[in-house]
Amino acid sequence: MMTRVTTRARILVVDDDARLAASLRRALAFEGHQVTVAADGPAALAAARERLPDLVVLDRMLPGIDGLEVCRRLREAAPALPVLMLTALDAVADRIDGLDAGADDHLGKPFALDELLARVRALLRRVEPAGREELRFADVVMDLGAREVRRGLRAVELTQLQFALLERFLRHPRIVLDRDRLLETVWGLDPDTASNVVDVYVGYLRTRLEAGGEPRLLHTVRGIGYVLREA
Repeated sequence: MMTRVTTRARILVVDDDARLAASLRRALAFEGHQVTVAADGPAALAAARERLPDLVVLDRMLPGIDGLEVCRRLREAAPALPVLMLTALDAVADRIDGLDAGADDHLGKPFALDELLARVRALLRRVEPAGREELRFADVVMDLGAREVRRGLRAVELTQLQFALLERFLRHPRIVLDRDRLLETVWGLDPDTASNVVDVYVGYLRTRLEAGGEPRLLHTVRGIGYVLREA
């Protein structure tokens, strides 16, 4: 019997068996998760770059790039990303290979769906300590506790003020924030102060957020200020 959970996670399912992938998508969605499916190694890496998932369910035997190599690349780019590896190769040596490649857990095929769901819940609990707060928009993730920002798989290095400004936008997505309000809340400056500091720092943020060629998220609203939105 499947149990709903209240924590909603972004899960990437990677398997070239279309029927199994569809079954996993339905089961994980029933538990409240947002599920993306990829059928091969290159598609999995592309999906993770576009939007970093909270957890990956990864088949070992994949076309294009095998699951072990996909796991290694994901682990290099996002060390804390939990990976549950699925495989029909269930010998001890095969499980060791998967763990050495960076997988957090291993499940042999065929498997009971309830067991897979329980392992997913356990992995998500392990990486979401109590009190952790993240802000997310599109492919941008801000970990407030660790003071870290990612865009997809790429780490974004920010100064303290740049971090504070981005936090303000992430807390008010799709809402136009005027320059005067930003001066007050981020810098503590009087709105009557003649300053272009907001424009300068938005420029810095755009440079950092778009350094990997990603699409623009911070847009100018002429005569007013800026808004965080997808094009």
